[in-house]
Amino acid sequence: MQDRNFDDLADKFSQNIYGTTKGLVRQAILWDELDAILPSLSPQPLNILDAGGGVGQISSGLAARGHQVLLCDLSAEMLRRARENADASGVSHNMQFKQISAQQVGEHLDKPVDLVLFHAVLEWVAEPEKVLKALFDVLRPGGVLSLMFYNLHGLTLRTLTLGNFGYLRTNLTKRKKRTLSPDYPRDPDQVYQWLEACGFVLEQRAGIRVFSDYMKPPKGEPKSDDEIIEMERRFCRQEPF
Repeated sequence: MQDRNFDDLADKFSQNIYGTTKGLVRQAILWDELDAILPSLSPQPLNILDAGGGVGQISSGLAARGHQVLLCDLSAEMLRRARENADASGVSHNMQFKQISAQQVGEHLDKPVDLVLFHAVLEWVAEPEKVLKALFDVLRPGGVLSLMFYNLHGLTLRTLTLGNFGYLRTNLTKRKKRTLSPDYPRDPDQVYQWLEACGFVLEQRAGIRVFSDYMKPPKGEPKSDDEIIEMERRFCRQEPF
């Protein structure tokens, strides 16, 4: 098994993740969470690691606020797009880019970082515990990991609602490799155990797209992106959602 490199899916990734309603919801909830985290760390500019940062949408936004960001990714194509985004946003002076894995990042840092972003990567790595430990080791004491991962239960529910029972009978084993369906969807309880074993303390949780992926075409006028985001914000931090 090996970690996923997205060179071959860069176009599809950019369109599906950032060019759709689901991408807008993802960005909105992530920024809500980051806006709550950032003031607790330091009033000064932060040193931030975006591990597996892809095309760098979040990183560019943080760099625009004056923070120093190292974005690493296995994919040369993703890094090229991330650089283009940074250049277009005028924030390249606050960013570095390295084609390395998250496991290697400790070799490329001069000092620990205040914040690690690890968004939508854990479901693609073959040895998640090792990766999480590597990220823990590069955080300063009191630093924060912002972790987003693909929930196994969400994928199961989505697969059930689509009636794709064959996929479930094969334990969610993919037949096609060039898809954005995750290689290793994660059970949250298992992830929390891994985090605790590394030394992390879980401070807050939120769901991203807790209902919008399951919406049926509405009767009457379609719901706007703003309405969907409003409801996602309303329920994303509530159990059982």
